[in-house]
Amino acid sequence: MNIFVTGGAGYIGSICVEQLLDRGHGVTVFDNLTEGHRLAVDPRATFAEGDLNDSQSIGPALAAAKPDAVMHFAANALVGESMTNPSKYFRNNVGGGLNLLDAMLAAGCKRFVFSSTCATFGPPERVPMDETLPQKPINPYGESKLMFEQVLKWFDTIHGLKFVALRYFNAAGATEKYGEDHRVETHLIPNILKVALGQRDHAEIYGTDYETPDGTCIRDYIHIVDLAQAHILALEAKESTFYNLGTGGGNSVAEVIECCRRVTGHAIPVVEKARRAGDPPRLIAASGKIQGALGWKPEYQSLDDIIGSAWAWHQRNPQGYGD
Repeated sequence: MNIFVTGGAGYIGSICVEQLLDRGHGVTVFDNLTEGHRLAVDPRATFAEGDLNDSQSIGPALAAAKPDAVMHFAANALVGESMTNPSKYFRNNVGGGLNLLDAMLAAGCKRFVFSSTCATFGPPERVPMDETLPQKPINPYGESKLMFEQVLKWFDTIHGLKFVALRYFNAAGATEKYGEDHRVETHLIPNILKVALGQRDHAEIYGTDYETPDGTCIRDYIHIVDLAQAHILALEAKESTFYNLGTGGGNSVAEVIECCRRVTGHAIPVVEKARRAGDPPRLIAASGKIQGALGWKPEYQSLDDIIGSAWAWHQRNPQGYGD
């Protein structure tokens, strides 16, 4: 297939592009490079620099690519920033997405895979989190993703645009070539590894008094390659649907830090801080629906494997992509 990938210069998008190309698909990457990196774009892909908020750039790029399907990763994704600048999140995550859908229809493309988030649910009533839970986001980031999910349902009903929305939390790990390098790094694992690299003095734990076995928050970490595999399998879906993605387990912040110590061989000092507002004790996504429908099964269940792949990439690329 010929796949058009928005946000293909970012962390998740770049590795999905690599996996698509490895499977023989043709890929066009569309990215404005505000968050992504030019060096993260696989050289086998065609690159088109542009912005989803500019309909004059997305339309011609899609028309030239003539894609069979679109994978949409381009979005702003900092929860804290969304609480101070909600306009940015609704404008980019919803408005930019609408421009993309309009361009798809104009180009005659009606197959869509959406990188969504379990943040559309808000604090869950139960875990693991399956697709039947009520969606009650508690920040503009989650709300913007939920709004776009609703847009997709109407574009299917009215235009016959078939979509799969994949909801997940903590992508982690790396391939040999591509890894995690955010301009503003908020994710736990790369920030811990920065301590091992000598780029930070300590790791931070926000809250040690949660109702969990060791008092720290539990999250569902999914290897980036498993995540990419789910997106590729979603291309085969015949009808529009939503899937939650998880490994079926979870690890606490303290367990992640201890695993990083074990993998890197560094002491990694820790500073304990107060809880952050809105952090639920446990966030674990159930993936039974996509396993049953598409046969997806995470290959990398071991936290050591996930962190080991990330550490290997960061050692090779201590300054990330260097831009």
